[in-house]
Amino acid sequence: MITLKLCSPLAKIFPEQAPPEEKFRSGMALRGEKFSFQLAYRVDSPSGWRNLLRLKIESPLQEFIRVRKVETVPVRFFASQPDDDVISSEPGLYPDPLVDIPQEFRSVPEQWNSLWIDVAIPENWPSGKYPVTLILNDMDHAPRKKVRKTFQLEVLNQVLPPQKLIHTEWFHADCLAAYYRCPIWSEDHWTILEKFIRSAAEHGINMLLTPVFTSPLDTAVGGERPTVQLVNVRIENGEYSFDFTRLERWVKLAEKCGITYFEISHLFTQWGAAFCPKIMAEINGETKQIFGWNVKADSPEYHKFLGAFLPALIQWLKEHNLQERTYFHCSDEPQAKHLKTYRKAVTVLRKYLSGFKMCDALSNVEFYKHGLVSTPIPIEDSLDEFVKAGVEDLWTYYCCTQVKEVSNRFVNMPSSRNRIMGSLLYRYGCKGFLQWGFNFYFSQFSIRLINPWMVLDSDCAFPPGDAFMVYPGLDGSPVDSLRLEVFFQGLQDLRALELLETKIGRKKVCAFLDRMTSGGKMDMKHYPRGESAVLNLRKKINSLLKRLCSQ
Repeated sequence: MITLKLCSPLAKIFPEQAPPEEKFRSGMALRGEKFSFQLAYRVDSPSGWRNLLRLKIESPLQEFIRVRKVETVPVRFFASQPDDDVISSEPGLYPDPLVDIPQEFRSVPEQWNSLWIDVAIPENWPSGKYPVTLILNDMDHAPRKKVRKTFQLEVLNQVLPPQKLIHTEWFHADCLAAYYRCPIWSEDHWTILEKFIRSAAEHGINMLLTPVFTSPLDTAVGGERPTVQLVNVRIENGEYSFDFTRLERWVKLAEKCGITYFEISHLFTQWGAAFCPKIMAEINGETKQIFGWNVKADSPEYHKFLGAFLPALIQWLKEHNLQERTYFHCSDEPQAKHLKTYRKAVTVLRKYLSGFKMCDALSNVEFYKHGLVSTPIPIEDSLDEFVKAGVEDLWTYYCCTQVKEVSNRFVNMPSSRNRIMGSLLYRYGCKGFLQWGFNFYFSQFSIRLINPWMVLDSDCAFPPGDAFMVYPGLDGSPVDSLRLEVFFQGLQDLRALELLETKIGRKKVCAFLDRMTSGGKMDMKHYPRGESAVLNLRKKINSLLKRLCSQ
């Protein structure tokens, strides 16, 4: 016997728990939107193990439908002091990877499983109501029985506008080479990079961390990450020269995949800007390391190097019309005690980067008040301080410590808490959003490679779901996560709100969001919570657009 239940994209289906009462049988979407829902199923087999299923889809939208199976992964570690808005803090199997399936596939019997259904509606598709019927056929038992469920999708007449938000999830090229055991910058590496970059772009990530030199992010003091350096450096007679050939290939590949913006990897070490990133150079035909943890940030030789490198890079960026689409970083996550060293580092960079955008993730508003960073990227639970300080081009980010009250995307959090970030970004008028882990497959401090299919916590360092959004597939292709798809739905909510703004104005849209929030004011700690509330928010947005469109 096969039991089916239609579920929303915000449901998380656990093997041992029956899904809640079926309420999500229909939905609305804009043209050009990717609409998602789930089909939960359970196979009760007489034999207890034979369960070959065949899937069939019947719908006028059939050619635009993709179906994947929601797999589970083992989770052993959670944040020590989360709030109550989590599914569980117990170890176990949690749903997350979305794996492509053939027409016939096996499924674990006597447990609840789910299929993730995406409907990518073309921008020119006629508005109207369309059924999507999913049919599962038990191929192992006679007589064979078919069970079916039909979802009704209404396509509205409005087109979802393009994404304005600048969105980066830090991309770790070295992790891909390490996991797939291929030489860095080999043709195999480039092939894998393209697949992962394309997945990022397809999910609203339009800015790419670009390692002109090996990134100093999450690196143990005195340690190093695999050398991933896009710019070749040569030293002859004490003078520097630079070859940007590999950087040009990187940029062209990224643009082909859909990337618009580029962020140059940090030019000083993390947590204080006290040292130099790892930089390799060719000297008399031999490649040697010329900078790293052994060289302080205020080294005259490093300042000389930057004086040669940055003007050459700027000239190259201008020749390729990238100057308006490129951001620079100084040092990641400096604290108040690092004001002095950060100031020194920024002063050096500003000699050469006048007119370029400089941004860093940080939480202390004093860095902005002292004029040290033009585009601060504050952590979400400190964002209001930066709003009060008058920051115009507002960005925000979250990472491993945002476990109480605010939005995040950890594996044990409800998907509603993930998706709501899109509406919050609109409410704050954010220009950009950053998160550090698209595909970080190392342990904390990049000490060793981990298996992300078995270790989701970077070796008991971060809450599961913080370090990566995609899993490495067997063929060098990324396997998307449920969390990645849900966050993209939040970005689509943001775009729908921007469309609504063109109809009624931003002031009325913000008032609408406030009314939808308990307490009457939406902010980073107060927002619609839970599956029903977040789904209802988007339903009301769609209903308003539908009504305004008919007027």
